[in-house]
Amino acid sequence: MSLGDEHEASGGYGGSGQTRTRLPGTSGDPYGTGPRRPTRSSSRSLVTVVGVIVLLIAAIAFANRGGDDSAPPEENNAAGPQPAPTAASGDQPVQTTSNGIPTGYTQNQEGAQSAAANYAVALVSADILKPARRTVIIQQVFVADRQPALEDQFNRTYSKEFLSNIGLDQNGNATAGSIYVSRTSPIGTKTTKYSNTAATVEVWCTGVYGTAGEKSTNPVTSDWFTLTLKMRWADGDWKVDSFAQKDGPAPVPADNQASNADEMRKAVEEYGGFTYAR
Repeated sequence: MSLGDEHEASGGYGGSGQTRTRLPGTSGDPYGTGPRRPTRSSSRSLVTVVGVIVLLIAAIAFANRGGDDSAPPEENNAAGPQPAPTAASGDQPVQTTSNGIPTGYTQNQEGAQSAAANYAVALVSADILKPARRTVIIQQVFVADRQPALEDQFNRTYSKEFLSNIGLDQNGNATAGSIYVSRTSPIGTKTTKYSNTAATVEVWCTGVYGTAGEKSTNPVTSDWFTLTLKMRWADGDWKVDSFAQKDGPAPVPADNQASNADEMRKAVEEYGGFTYAR
């Protein structure tokens, strides 16, 4: 669900789009004559060729040995293999939460990215539509001096009329027999600006949103978007100062058959959501 946007209902894609992978098979008759045994001359030729190759490799390795044999192995390869861009940082993830939202991030770029990812999950959750829970999220996520104005903005955006249009009551609850879902999964983050007290972090996200139920006029669908969060180091933690959102990047839709309302309702009830921090 996009922040502050009202989404129209959309249908699913039909077809299974299955792709079969065939394993390499064996050919020939195992009870037939089988492969011919190589002649002795062929064996000798093969041994000779292999012997020459081994000698060449040994000679090249000896020639490439430098004169720094006294250095211990770890000093010769001090840098070691470089981690992939998506590798874990090695820092321990946050160990504390407040009102269900992780807190206590490190004052570095990785901490700012982890905070932004977790805050994206909270800001685009179904709880943000519930007035009582919304206040708690705003107080936990945003810097103190921005909270009053943002709470007023959120309350006007998620008005009673807005909630009614997506099938929810004034408390953000779905009607009996239905369940509303809005879950966000960060795909990746990047820091575009950073200092010890401020950072700008982009969070690329995907998610599902809508009302799962047989009589729903707002069926569950998927979304791809990017949140840009301007972070500020305040009260010993990273907090959000302001945010913006844009659509995409979105991949080509897969040819998956849409699940029915009952399957979606069960999935929402049975599979819990996650928070994210590396």
